[in-house]
Amino acid sequence: MAEDSDLEKTEPASPRRLEQAREEGDVPRSRELATCTVLLAAGLGLWVTGEHLVRRLNHMLVDGLAFSREQAFDFSLLLVKLGTAMADVLLALAPLAGILLLVAVGSPLLIGGWLFSSKALAPNFARLNPLSGIGNMFSTRALVELVKAIGKTLLVGAVAWVVVSSQIEPMLALSTEPLASSSAHMADLLLTGFMSIVCGLVVIALIDVPYVLWHYANKLKMTREEVRQEAKESDGDPQVKARIRQLQREMARRRMMSEVPTADVVVTNPTHFAVALKYTEGKNRAPVVVAKGADEVAARIREIAAEHKVALLEAPPLARALYKHADLGDEIPAALYTAVAEVLAYVFQLRAYGKQGGVRPVAPTALDVPAALDPLNPAAQPQAGGGVQ
Repeated sequence: MAEDSDLEKTEPASPRRLEQAREEGDVPRSRELATCTVLLAAGLGLWVTGEHLVRRLNHMLVDGLAFSREQAFDFSLLLVKLGTAMADVLLALAPLAGILLLVAVGSPLLIGGWLFSSKALAPNFARLNPLSGIGNMFSTRALVELVKAIGKTLLVGAVAWVVVSSQIEPMLALSTEPLASSSAHMADLLLTGFMSIVCGLVVIALIDVPYVLWHYANKLKMTREEVRQEAKESDGDPQVKARIRQLQREMARRRMMSEVPTADVVVTNPTHFAVALKYTEGKNRAPVVVAKGADEVAARIREIAAEHKVALLEAPPLARALYKHADLGDEIPAALYTAVAEVLAYVFQLRAYGKQGGVRPVAPTALDVPAALDPLNPAAQPQAGGGVQ
């Protein structure tokens, strides 16, 4: 059952899958929306510019049918007049054509966006397979397109019948009106009928767009196995990543261990924690944590410190506080300045004793460690920093 569920396309398409589909020229497209927007723009364009366009075309028609005696007997002059008339017609239709061009180019932004894909232009001989063509003819997609075509025909036909039937009397009355008024009236009737049919196409587009988006998302769905495989390809194999993290931790640990011999003192728990501190006068405002660890790492820090004669001091509360609240490479918290200052003073006295002799200094025992910084103290509050292990 688990294997069957892994092979079922139940997961939504990932961003990478969507980007790959887009690179291949596969984006959601609604032909009904494109047709509707262009026709709607044409209707509105005619409504806005129609009166001016008709006057200009009427003037050009009258001017084109009138020509002088010289033009009648000189073919070259007729050609010039014809060229001028054609230029005037194109100039008169330019505003409407510009509106249609802008809408045709901008309509893809409504769904899918602009797209140019060289892969979509590459020849695909699989499309010439007759068996695939026959299969597409009887596919679910073909059935949906057939239903859409029938619905579009019925809806547009119904709208046209309603418009025509409601305008029969005004259309018959056109024959009794003067030519100028009847022409204007007829243009209004045609524009009204055209816009009514376009409104019917708007209803079809409002139904088609959600279906196109749903079909596109459903087509690009992925199986759980595909999701896992894509995650491996994009983020890397989890086992490899775990191995890389392990190697990084080992390298960081080796770098940390190499800093222990340079430390001034190693404060211990004495067995669970070990924190190595170093203070460079003139460089640091406060001692810096150069190494820290728990359990086995703490034991290794103590061994290295002993090998290189780095001072070791057993101060459990201070060791716990430093381990929890001071990150590697950072200066110690200000609240621990006093306690660490006593420790460093002891270390410097111990060095002087080793060189000059005299009375051996006594290791400090009652260090001033705020109770709120000791993880084992009930009064301790959660602080930022490394956790206790």
